[in-house]
Amino acid sequence: MSSRRSFLQATTLAPFLSLTDTQSAPALIKPNRLKPGDTIGLFCPAAPAYSQETVKIAQESLAALGFQTKLGPHIYDRYGYLAGRDADRASDLHALFDDNSVKAVMAIHGGWGCARLLPLLDYNLIQRNPKILIGYSDITALLLAIYAKTGLVTMHGPVGSATFNAYTVDWFKRVLIEGELVTMRNPTEKGDNLTQVENRITTIHPGLARGRLVGGNLTVLSHLVGSSYLPDWKNTILFVEDTHEDVYRMDRMLTHLKLVGILDQISGFVFGKCSECGPGSGGYGSLTLDDVLTEHIIPLNKPAYSGAMIGHIRDKFTVPLGIDTEIDATAGTIRLLESAVS
Repeated sequence: MSSRRSFLQATTLAPFLSLTDTQSAPALIKPNRLKPGDTIGLFCPAAPAYSQETVKIAQESLAALGFQTKLGPHIYDRYGYLAGRDADRASDLHALFDDNSVKAVMAIHGGWGCARLLPLLDYNLIQRNPKILIGYSDITALLLAIYAKTGLVTMHGPVGSATFNAYTVDWFKRVLIEGELVTMRNPTEKGDNLTQVENRITTIHPGLARGRLVGGNLTVLSHLVGSSYLPDWKNTILFVEDTHEDVYRMDRMLTHLKLVGILDQISGFVFGKCSECGPGSGGYGSLTLDDVLTEHIIPLNKPAYSGAMIGHIRDKFTVPLGIDTEIDATAGTIRLLESAVS
């Protein structure tokens, strides 16, 4: 009877085993830093580029930073709400990683569709040709899977269609070009107000925490739970962000992470921005996002804060996945303990 119980327990828990429960985590690989004149490959792994102007603006923005660009062969394809067939979108990623002239790979934008590519990717090819991969939102699926499968440090940061304003460009340069051990801190300008109104941080649980920095879009991350495309969560700093989600959905996703044991394994927690994430039709008779974060995160008794410049926002950090990091939940900072690039 006991052996049957053990078999049933192992069978039930198998989908939720972490990477280190089933195989050794790959060694960390840092991509080479960017240099002026380098070529950045652009592709659409999820939603299509509905206009050539979107791609052109991305090329002009990167040219203004001193980079050349190369387009994936299928960048203008369209298959319904996807940027072409799955195999073609995956082949664009392969082509850009396999091209020695390309030093970084950037998605034009997110949408939906990156998770469909994960079983099609040649992770050995990517591991043999490490380079910067950057994006956010739906690109989270690629960032997490490639980091988990290859050990390559991937970058949660601007997509090609993002606003390359001074703030975003500064963090992009400091992390990917200068390779600084940056301390990411929100802007503190008050403007003509008596106190800071915008970009505030909220300490959920005070203290310092260290660990590997891992995360991305909460919706995308939570829908990968149970697959083999997530890394080991032990001793990590989990960061998440989202957009246009009702509070009850955020509650459901954080509950999911709790039930499968992810929240129990992490060392610290950073919540970025949740753009347009109000209480929904229930109004403020509903729980608020602050309520949900309080209920899920405070019982962990781990350093945690919210409000970091991560998400679907104009001013954003470039955040590397897999790098040893320290957060100060009282001050609201993320400090890289090593460079994200070689």
